[in-house]
Amino acid sequence: MATATISDIERKVGLDTYTVENEGIGGIIKVKISDFRVEESFKKIGLDSKGRFSVIEVTLRNWETNRFINRFARELKISRNRIWFSGTKDKRAVTTQLMIVDAPINKIERVELNDVKISYIGRTHQKLKFGDHQSNKFTVIVRGCAKIDGSPMADDEAMKNINSIISKMEEKLGKGIFPNWIGPQRFGGVRAVTAEVGKNIIENDFRKAVDTYIGMVSQFENDEVSKFRKLWNDSKDIEKCLEIIPNRLNYEKRILLDLKKTNNHISAFKTLPNNLQLMFIHAVQSKIFNKYLALRIKSNLSLNKPLKGDIVGHLTEKRNVDLKTLTIVEKDSKNRIEHNCKLGRLAVTGPLPGFSEILAEGESGKLEREIISEMNYSKDSWQIEKIPRLSSSGSRRALTSTYSNLTIEVCSKEVDNEESKIWDEGPQKGDRWNPEGASIKFKFDLPPGSYATVFLREIMRSPINHY
Repeated sequence: MATATISDIERKVGLDTYTVENEGIGGIIKVKISDFRVEESFKKIGLDSKGRFSVIEVTLRNWETNRFINRFARELKISRNRIWFSGTKDKRAVTTQLMIVDAPINKIERVELNDVKISYIGRTHQKLKFGDHQSNKFTVIVRGCAKIDGSPMADDEAMKNINSIISKMEEKLGKGIFPNWIGPQRFGGVRAVTAEVGKNIIENDFRKAVDTYIGMVSQFENDEVSKFRKLWNDSKDIEKCLEIIPNRLNYEKRILLDLKKTNNHISAFKTLPNNLQLMFIHAVQSKIFNKYLALRIKSNLSLNKPLKGDIVGHLTEKRNVDLKTLTIVEKDSKNRIEHNCKLGRLAVTGPLPGFSEILAEGESGKLEREIISEMNYSKDSWQIEKIPRLSSSGSRRALTSTYSNLTIEVCSKEVDNEESKIWDEGPQKGDRWNPEGASIKFKFDLPPGSYATVFLREIMRSPINHY
């Protein structure tokens, strides 16, 4: 199985286009774990001293959300389905979010995990749904700003490029608006495995889905992991693979153990968490959305000024599209809809296709159908017969999102020894960062469902493995 290059990965997931012309500032994020911080902001949780559930605030350092939930559930001796949270967060980060747990606080307080801080807030009758929080508050440091040739970029040049990009985006899209790309996290980071597995599922080929999830290689994984994946690709020998599987590949281990027991690839696939199984389908839809957004930019079509045939929807308080309000832009409604888009009440949307086939008309619809057809999908593709709960009716996503409370400042370039392997090893071939370059701290708020990495990507223009 060939290893994809950085440009291959960017193209595969539709992240190979920018809104405005500029060289950006290069650089890399997450050099230190504390360089990337995110905190969920909630309006209010209804507390009740007689409530069944415990409300806690959880701060994680270098924990992927799903892995923490699994471990937390094991420590509490409860199903992970009795823990509710509003959003998944990046692993190499410091993250703070609310969780609601169907367990008493005295049991929760006995849990001790490294790099986890749990604070008790109270009791409630409520559960959390995905996306229930109002916003995510980010503090991110971009280190090692560099020019395209890899030479260091000074503080003043970096700030000049940042201000130019933001100014040009404001001219093109409006103040506080940026393209609503779906970030690399949705695709499994630089391994970009989720959409590939999703494609196999849509084709009802669960053997290939399992093989892809276990065996898809990445040049950015360590030798131990690469050796394991190569052994699987070359031999499909479950026993030998279990002997050398790295400890951290828990999901792959679950699959192999089930395969050993059942020799059934659907059964093995089902050992993955339900939300991860669904994410494979969402990743394929996300890839189509990104490719449509990129094609619209390349075709010089506005992202927030509606065209005849576009599908628009009302924006909720959290800047999500209210799917009950979707409407096609007609000739006689175009001016009114354009006015409401300008006021931020409505948004032009792009496709997250499914069996309901909610697609635009006119020029926009032609582009949507072109991309879906190129990928050989029809509305029937999204009916997953072997696991019906993974079937998707489809949806729409706003082409633009908003950022607020943006502050930008130059900060210290110092990185302590042994805080970052990447920094200690220095830039590699194809990288665009330089330890002598500027370090810039960004603070900003985003609505749920929007990605800090894609907002920063518009400014940095670094290869996808730098986020």
